[in-house]
Amino acid sequence: LQDPCAPSQPTASSESRRFTNKHSKKALKASLTLGILLGMFFVAWLPFFVTNVTQAVCGCVPASFFDVLTWLGYCNSTMNPIIYPLFMRDFKRAMGKYLPCCRRSGEPRPSAISLSMRNSNSGPRAATSLKNVL
Repeated sequence: LQDPCAPSQPTASSESRRFTNKHSKKALKASLTLGILLGMFFVAWLPFFVTNVTQAVCGCVPASFFDVLTWLGYCNSTMNPIIYPLFMRDFKRAMGKYLPCCRRSGEPRPSAISLSMRNSNSGPRAATSLKNVL
């Protein structure tokens, strides 16, 4: 006999499956973001580094080609601020919170005191006397 008030086994396993699915989706998204960032880094900077070593060994690389590869690497650096907001929700929220151009019209601007308290991981503290500290 089963107790009707006791949780049944299929419910627990379906919740466990849902929990696993949620985390596997997050892990997949994180892997995809990391893969895109690393892939773009290698595509942009690997030719530069290979050419740099080649130039050191034989000195046969034209200066204009070397400049093009350098600027390709610089373009990769400009792509990172575009890629992060596209794939990372936390980054998007932080940009919206601290950059005036990305803030929604109804949101107040955070004060310097609240930012300082948030960054120092401290909340409002009760006044302490020097006697209590020593």
